[in-house]
Amino acid sequence: MTTTTILLIILSLIIAAGLSFYQYFYKANNRSNIYLLLAFLRFTTVFLVLLLLINPLISNKSYEIQKTPLAVAVDNSRSILELDAKADALKVFEAFSANEKLAEKFDIQTFTFDNEFESANKLTFDGNQTNIEKVATNLESIFKHKRYPTVLITDGNQTTGNDYVYSFSNENVVYPVILGDTTVFTDLKISRVNVNRYAFHKNKFPVEIFMQYAGNKAISADFTISKGASVIHRQKIQFSGTSKSAVVEVLLPADQIGLQVYKAKITSTEAEKNTYNNSKDFAVQVIDQKTSVGIVSRINHPDLGSLKRSIESNSQRSVSIVKPENAKLDDFDLLILYQPDATFKNLVERNIAVGLNTWIITGKSTDFNFLNSVQSDIDFKMGSQTEDYLASFEKNFNLFAIEDLGFSSFPPLKHPFGSVKSKASNVTLLSSTIRNINTDSPLLTFTENKGKRNAYLMGENLWAWRLHYYTLHKSYTAYDIFIDKIIQYLATNQSKKSLVVTHENFYNAGEAIEINAQFFNKNYEFDEQARLAITLTNKATKQQKRYDLLKSTNSFKVNLDGLEAGKYDFSVKELNTNTTYSSFFEILDFDIEKQFVNPDLNKLRELADRTAGELYYPANIQNLIQKLLSNTGYVAVQKEVVRKTPLIEIIWIFIILAIALATEWFIRKYNGLL
Repeated sequence: MTTTTILLIILSLIIAAGLSFYQYFYKANNRSNIYLLLAFLRFTTVFLVLLLLINPLISNKSYEIQKTPLAVAVDNSRSILELDAKADALKVFEAFSANEKLAEKFDIQTFTFDNEFESANKLTFDGNQTNIEKVATNLESIFKHKRYPTVLITDGNQTTGNDYVYSFSNENVVYPVILGDTTVFTDLKISRVNVNRYAFHKNKFPVEIFMQYAGNKAISADFTISKGASVIHRQKIQFSGTSKSAVVEVLLPADQIGLQVYKAKITSTEAEKNTYNNSKDFAVQVIDQKTSVGIVSRINHPDLGSLKRSIESNSQRSVSIVKPENAKLDDFDLLILYQPDATFKNLVERNIAVGLNTWIITGKSTDFNFLNSVQSDIDFKMGSQTEDYLASFEKNFNLFAIEDLGFSSFPPLKHPFGSVKSKASNVTLLSSTIRNINTDSPLLTFTENKGKRNAYLMGENLWAWRLHYYTLHKSYTAYDIFIDKIIQYLATNQSKKSLVVTHENFYNAGEAIEINAQFFNKNYEFDEQARLAITLTNKATKQQKRYDLLKSTNSFKVNLDGLEAGKYDFSVKELNTNTTYSSFFEILDFDIEKQFVNPDLNKLRELADRTAGELYYPANIQNLIQKLLSNTGYVAVQKEVVRKTPLIEIIWIFIILAIALATEWFIRKYNGLL
């Protein structure tokens, strides 16, 4: 305690004694035993209250020895087994963790790492990824502001994470102990395949394959890409002692719809220690984006041919021009009703049940009374006079990305003069003007109601627009893209679903498999109270597993890591409403830890040099132990520890106060002094 604290305690004793004397002796002028006891209780109460305010602390000094930490981290991934280095790993790990002399000098802390970093409990060598960078970041967090050595027992082959050579801090001296045979074996390896996950049917998609060669002599390798039993690409690849890598770029046809699995493989006549890394599977989801468009018209008009050419400029579109009475709705994904009249009645009534999106184009031959009776989006009040309408581009249009093609300079469209008013919410792309006077009426507008999309173009002679654009630019491309974007928007069904599930159709074995789901109530609001479960079925074994989806911030998710390679069907069900979503995915057979035939000697040597450490092998591990024992830079430090404790614990002060006050009150009450 400080001198000030001691003086305050003495002053507290004087004040407590003075108050007790004044209240029970000087003022009462009584020297009985009862008054002596009451004075003592009052003295105790006042003194403890003052002591509580002063809160005196007693300092206790002690000394403890702090040893330098020695981190021993061992690779627990499957690549150690593949390199036949398990025995060496266990031997080296035991040599450090059980060494008594090292334990006297260092605070030995043992860890294991694969994709995760944790304290060493048991070495299983079953990790499916190796992340050496996590060793660096975790050790830096554990041993902040300390200089310490690390023994890194590994093959140096990292499969995930950033470059570990530059991840270790300057205070961490790393001594890599390399596992595996460093003898260079002849090995051909497909190291990487770059491919888009999706491709369009009847198109070609690019594939980029990276191959590596370990060896010194020149060899010729046979590279193939196959699908099932069929080889769809084959070529020869030449390697040598100076040419150890190759990149092949191939365009493959997307001729079948759905998930297509391919195998890239490289072989040679040379004997290899590891042939697992000679092949790699990859997959592409082929999407059928083919849209069948029906242009329905009672009249012949140049616009029909112009629309057909613009739409079919995209090979994923097909157009049929039919009469109203010949239109079969099952043949089409989208309808263009060109200048409809009463002969369209049966077609429109049938489409109410089918629900195809429509693009209605009106003009001089349109029956507007009929059109008003079959749709509720726009009210047409047209006269008999024909007017020329120019287009004005609306910059705030946001349904899809579109640029102004110079619409204001396009030739006018012919249309009866009158009033065109929207009766529902619509988004206008082009508004109409007459001789540069804005009519406040749409020329091309879009509506959406309960998931059904419609478009309205008020004017004929679209053929003149296409011809005008070609005259200026010597190309139809941009104009045809403009028409195609309208078709794309109308051909997409955006009806809202209560259960939305997000997943991939294929995964590589060993990578994270996460399925996300969202459930919406009738107001299309995210329902946090939903109960979602997923049932998973292996197509080959028919084995089923069931998991609950856990709620995260704005979705539900389930992690399916650890599944074996194969094809799986699954269904996600909301248990309160029985709403179900069903689909499938495939796990491709790929084990990244089986890709290596040698440890990464160069990388580990670079790490040792950069951290002022040294590279060692299991055979000379005793040299490393002696080096650590003889290193005078790692010495134990005696540290003074000062612990401050209260003179009297606060809880005891309150207990004594309560007893003193209660006793004083009871005595005074009993003796009639209150």
